[in-house]
Amino acid sequence: MLKEEKKFEVIGQSPLRVDARDKVTGRAIFGVDLKITGMLYAKVLRSPIPHGQIISIDVEKAKKLAGVAAVVTGKEFSALFGATIGDQGFLARDKVRLVGDPVAAVAAVALDTAGEAGSLSRVE
Repeated sequence: MLKEEKKFEVIGQSPLRVDARDKVTGRAIFGVDLKITGMLYAKVLRSPIPHGQIISIDVEKAKKLAGVAAVVTGKEFSALFGATIGDQGFLARDKVRLVGDPVAAVAAVALDTAGEAGSLSRVE
């Protein structure tokens, strides 16, 4: 006598995704689609080099740009995080250790303004 095969609810099936129709028709709303009154947009200035000492960061022009709410560097933003030790900063302070290390962050009323402010910042 053969054993009766057990039917699985998910394995071997093609369940319908509840959000599929909205996604393929463009009706789905994602986080990037949300607009809130008074919302600020952020951009992060990142290191273009793999390893180097930070001599200075000049963000004065970026701070004076119309529409910029805040510009911070590792010197102003000293909060540390890390899963085990808590010794990693959000922004590089004295040196960058990889291409893409965050060096400064800008918050502005528009994404383009935040990007422009980032390009006005100078890192030596």
